[in-house]
Amino acid sequence: MTAVIDKPVREPRRWAAPPRPTWEEEPSKAGLAGKGLALSLACLAILFPLWIVVVTSLSSRKTIDEAGGLVMVPKDITFIAYQELLSGGQVTRATVISILVTLVGTLFSMTVSVLCAYGLSRSGSMGHRWILMTLLATMFFSAGLIPTYLLVQTLGLTDTYLALILPSAVSVFNILVLRGFFMGISQELIDSARIDGAGDFRVLWQIVMPLSRAVLAVITLFYAVGYWSAWFNASLYLNDQDMMPLQNVMIQLVQKQEAPVGLGQAIKTGQLSGLAVQMAVMVMALLPVAVLSPFVQKHFKKGMLTGAVKG
Repeated sequence: MTAVIDKPVREPRRWAAPPRPTWEEEPSKAGLAGKGLALSLACLAILFPLWIVVVTSLSSRKTIDEAGGLVMVPKDITFIAYQELLSGGQVTRATVISILVTLVGTLFSMTVSVLCAYGLSRSGSMGHRWILMTLLATMFFSAGLIPTYLLVQTLGLTDTYLALILPSAVSVFNILVLRGFFMGISQELIDSARIDGAGDFRVLWQIVMPLSRAVLAVITLFYAVGYWSAWFNASLYLNDQDMMPLQNVMIQLVQKQEAPVGLGQAIKTGQLSGLAVQMAVMVMALLPVAVLSPFVQKHFKKGMLTGAVKG
């Protein structure tokens, strides 16, 4: 009698596409080709301008003059624009200011948003319904620009770095997303922690936040990108040019209002192209977002959709 040997069942590959629902038809070859073409064109439309900006920032003055402006084909690659920008002048100072404002502002905004969202997610917290209604009202009604400026001026925040953080420190939308995610956490876990004697802050720190890493990563990225890209508050509340962040210096360069200290002479003598400086500053402004986004991308679906739907 022949023995029957069971063949081991192969596990599905991790990179394999998920199975299709029974009611969904298999895509045709023409459909797949059309999707691939559409995605390729979309990627090209996004990456091609970035390619031009990066190549132009790495081009010499001679290459830029020969191309008549923006450079598409790299030639005579040089890092002189970045060396001059990071040699300790206004751009270097503005970059440090933007980094510090982004770090401090993101930490402050996340602290306030997490505490507020957790309090609003607990149905038994005092006055949570009225506070929630008040926050929702601010999404549709605002005091306006002039009252906000007068408030900042009255508080003595003009010409201070706090003016770059406090007026836009909290986003009600982000609080609602966090609240929706916190409400989806099992109440049994929180009750068991309270039975063991844990207080609200311990429950938040050791139970709620570890289970909410996805939404916390997404909201942190939102706040960080907002602070890094912000320029309006600085132009409104700051008068000292030495306190301007990177985005405002980039606007001055693009509009050709004035060259940063230490670069004006280099541009006039022909050692450096003004267009290369503009593109280099743009690359410096885009680089942190481009580097951080891929690491948070995997959390977007779980963090944003789950928090929004459960909210």
